[in-house]
Amino acid sequence: MTEEGGLPLAGIRVLDLTRLLPGPLATRHLVELGAEVVKIEGPAHQGQDDGTRTMGLTRADREAGEPALTFRELNRGKQLLRLDLRTPAGAATLIEMARSADVLIEGFRPGVMDKLGVGWGVLHAANPRLVMCAISGYGQHSAWAHRAGHDINYIAMAGVLEQIATTADGELAVPNFQIGDLMGGTQAAVSGVLAALLGAQRSGRGRFVDVSMAHEVLRHHVLARFTLQATGRTPPPGRDLLSGGAPCYGVYRSADGRHLAVGALEPKFWEALCGVVGRPDWAGHHWSRGLVPGSEASMALRAELAAILAAQPLAHWVARFEDVDACVTPVLRLDETLRHPVFRSKDL
Repeated sequence: MTEEGGLPLAGIRVLDLTRLLPGPLATRHLVELGAEVVKIEGPAHQGQDDGTRTMGLTRADREAGEPALTFRELNRGKQLLRLDLRTPAGAATLIEMARSADVLIEGFRPGVMDKLGVGWGVLHAANPRLVMCAISGYGQHSAWAHRAGHDINYIAMAGVLEQIATTADGELAVPNFQIGDLMGGTQAAVSGVLAALLGAQRSGRGRFVDVSMAHEVLRHHVLARFTLQATGRTPPPGRDLLSGGAPCYGVYRSADGRHLAVGALEPKFWEALCGVVGRPDWAGHHWSRGLVPGSEASMALRAELAAILAAQPLAHWVARFEDVDACVTPVLRLDETLRHPVFRSKDL
């Protein structure tokens, strides 16, 4: 986002009581939008540190007296403060800070803030304009509100993990991208807070933003739900249009063990791909022209395409598709991604 005219959240003050990944990344995004964020941790000697202080801690970090890189990056640009909310003095300090704050974000289990004497009722009374956001696994009022969980549990309960299966044997794959934490927690918190801030600006009244990571993942699990509504069945893992059941959309191994991502969903892209691999006769064999995803014919064609792509190394196919508009890209490692021209010019 450009800074022309100043960043949009300049002057907004945020109190951050969150730990680990979803909340701290959400408030870092708010910092990037111009907000002033105060990160509040409990006393270190009582084990109330943010766990990311030691996540991947290196010898160099210890020697430098610094927390782990994960903590430093997630909390970049924030003010750091220690406050024992379990004491009356600590709770009173937080309430006083909330009087001049615009936003407070917390990630405790439901009910903890009330037990500490700093729940929504107390904070809203102290500052009626305050926006308070609570990030939890299953929401403040669901049947599982007080259950513990992590990303893998949230995407499992939301029906997403069941859909992330290999085409070969249906084994589930655990993604090394935290869908529940980042999309269900971080992004939902940012969008909810921004909407609530706009509402407070217009009405003078803050509001409580209840972010349930499991519910947010389910709320965005739309295509599989549409299939269920339309057909009465859930999409078969690894056999649906977008999960490996169509030759035009999937991941293919190259001769050197690398992979290509093929996203030729539209006929024109599929036709271009067929030309590159020397099989223009396949152009009419597309889901939009009657090839049913997951069918025997569809999976057989997928196997034929896989055999062609497996005959050459990744660099060969990258070169062949460089000037062809077919939605075919290499599957990059993260280190390659950060060196790629697409991303080099962007401050990440």
